[in-house]
Amino acid sequence: MRIAIAGGSGFVGNALTKRLIEQGHEVFILTRSPAKNGDIKYIQWLTEGSDPAGQLKEIDVMMNLAGESIGAGRWTSTRKQLIVQSRLQTVVEVLQIMKQLPTKPKVFLNASAIGFYGTSLHDRYTEADASAGSDFLASTVKQWEEKALEATHLNVRTVLCRFGIILDKKEGALPRMALPYKLFAGGNLGTGQQWMSWIHLDDVVNGIIFAIENENLSGSVNFTAPVPVKMEQLGKSLAKATNRPHWFPTPAFMLKALLGEMSLLVLEGQHVLPTKLQQAGYQFQYKEIASALADIYEN
Repeated sequence: MRIAIAGGSGFVGNALTKRLIEQGHEVFILTRSPAKNGDIKYIQWLTEGSDPAGQLKEIDVMMNLAGESIGAGRWTSTRKQLIVQSRLQTVVEVLQIMKQLPTKPKVFLNASAIGFYGTSLHDRYTEADASAGSDFLASTVKQWEEKALEATHLNVRTVLCRFGIILDKKEGALPRMALPYKLFAGGNLGTGQQWMSWIHLDDVVNGIIFAIENENLSGSVNFTAPVPVKMEQLGKSLAKATNRPHWFPTPAFMLKALLGEMSLLVLEGQHVLPTKLQQAGYQFQYKEIASALADIYEN
């Protein structure tokens, strides 16, 4: 297949591109700064004079993984605006490309997040829960998804990939979570009773490819492992995987002082289930947190 990816040089994009190339697909990366790579074709976009649509003839898949990181700094009013605008801008640009293509892609996959649901210590969420939460992340995801769904007006099957916390040894949230344990200072964040809906990077990549190939999948799709855990269980599993103690808690007030509103990423959570992926037949490689962390820290 011919697959175009905006944000293909990011955390998920790098891993996905590598797997797609291994499978023999032709991959086009939309980027502001084209580079040379024998296996990948780089297409310039978001710059004056660029014409990505002219270089993406007869693509089978369009994917958007681009957007400003939500965890790269405190959520000041300026940063919040940047987070929202970066996501909306890239979706608008991708939609514009698809509108110009004489032959539309068979499927459009847009990155999203389980932040759509808001936070709760008690509720469980599936794709059937259609109401967005009331916090900043939920509002951001709602706007992001509403814009992405405009692709359906082009008769393009559209999948909203609602990612949970993606676990990988080198990138994403896990290295920051693991650092206190490596320093023998790991322990509960806040009460430890908040839920964490996680997913191994390998299951993200495999799940995306599954969604590309499965014509019955569309709309919102949760990319989370079938067995979410509470932060206390995550911490104890992380301690075991890194051979470190789990004993030094970080109080909620300290995290709020350090992170401000962004502290909700670790102090509040949600129990999210991948109902649509499982009903469609996807088999998770890592269902349990212990096996996921064992794989990450043994490799």
